[in-house]
Amino acid sequence: MTNKVLLLSIFLLLFSTGANAQLNQSDTLYKTILEKDSLLFSVGFNTCDISQFENLLSDKLVFMHDKDGVSNKQQFLNNIKNGLCKNPSVRQVKRVLQNESVTVYPLYRNGVLYGAVQNGSHLFYDPTGSTPGIAKFSNVWQLENGSWKLAISSSFDHRPYSGDIKPISLDNDAAVENWLKQNNVKTLGLGIIEGGKLKQVKVYGTLKDSVQAPFNTVFNVASLAKTVTAMVTLRLVSLGKWNLDEPIYHYWIDKEVKNDPRHKKLTTRMILSHQSGFPNWRYLNKSNTLSFEFEPGTKYQYSGEGFEYLRKALEAKFKKPLEQLAKELIFQPMGMHDTSYLWNEREYESRFATGYNSDAKPYINAKNKTANAADDLHTTVADYGVFLTSVLSGNTLSEEVYREMIKPQVKTKDNKYFGLGFELYDLGDKEYAISHGGSDNGTQCLTFLLPKTNSGIIMFTNSDVGYRLYNELLVYYLGAKGKKLIEIESNN
Repeated sequence: MTNKVLLLSIFLLLFSTGANAQLNQSDTLYKTILEKDSLLFSVGFNTCDISQFENLLSDKLVFMHDKDGVSNKQQFLNNIKNGLCKNPSVRQVKRVLQNESVTVYPLYRNGVLYGAVQNGSHLFYDPTGSTPGIAKFSNVWQLENGSWKLAISSSFDHRPYSGDIKPISLDNDAAVENWLKQNNVKTLGLGIIEGGKLKQVKVYGTLKDSVQAPFNTVFNVASLAKTVTAMVTLRLVSLGKWNLDEPIYHYWIDKEVKNDPRHKKLTTRMILSHQSGFPNWRYLNKSNTLSFEFEPGTKYQYSGEGFEYLRKALEAKFKKPLEQLAKELIFQPMGMHDTSYLWNEREYESRFATGYNSDAKPYINAKNKTANAADDLHTTVADYGVFLTSVLSGNTLSEEVYREMIKPQVKTKDNKYFGLGFELYDLGDKEYAISHGGSDNGTQCLTFLLPKTNSGIIMFTNSDVGYRLYNELLVYYLGAKGKKLIEIESNN
């Protein structure tokens, strides 16, 4: 194929996207492509981790640069290794994606997704302070044996950058504030655990009406409610008041499954490891009723309904609402005075991080008057940091119960498992991470604990696009382990 034919075919592929509409930023494919971009550049390019390039570049890569010409995969890798990454300890250039510029279009063949076009702009800057450059790019990502690979990439229109927004420096609060604006995220809550203690709590950004977010900003952390429900339950197990493997029907039977004999097989262990057999939520069923989708205990399926089933069983036995059980067993003993399953108008009016969509439009706040065991927990970074340090130490659980909590109960993806209430990442060399996230309208939150080093990170945001911040924060604060976590997540 001649160079002219090659360039023409690439041009047509990159720019003939009218048949498929541009994806919304909340679309799963959009998030996937942004995740691959971050793994390739935030981890690979910016830290000179050449293995990330080798994993994410197609063997048939065509890379076009408006100053350096056309390269194949091997030429591109050689240029990186012998040029920008020849001496990683004195790294000269870093790349920062301008998130607001990114558009993603799906590519289909006979109705089957096979690729995606990603267009946008990115900055390249010298961390020592010289004027950054800016360029446009077009990337074609292609599915190869089920994995996303960069197949075609062009970088063009390179010029000096004269904008006001500076690249991120996580050591500089003003730069972080600008970084949030670049990513259209209103508020970031950040907690850093070192030596088994919460060493750092920072809250960046603004609340409603551009009011600076305070240190004790209250976030809706969505599914992180499940971790508290799990610890309430495991605390009761440790005290000998609840049994992991006793059938739940002894205390509660939902009327919508009472005629299905499978309800007699359901146990707390199955619920906490997401093997209940229930859908995530009953309203997702056409009948809008609860039903078993498979035999309890036979496979993994994430389910909020399971946790709500457990809540009703706990409340039936102990004659107390979950909120009270949590106060007695978790919140009050740990001094978590800013944490609740319930909405508190008086406390939250001036310091609650209202959730926003990808266009920075606010959602209506969920104001629960009854605890949801699986969703809508309200807490601060400081409170949840205290909670996670307790999880890390295991000091509120018996040794036997703690071992069960961190034991892989079911495999969910490659190198990922669910224990009891928490997700587990296999980092290799007998090292693992304990994790859970929260994702809902107007909230994206993620936490990781590293027991081997007694360290961890808490990331709370009040935006549908808060996930954009994760990879930079993980690499910056957790280093090689952060990179490994990103790699595991990206490969699934």
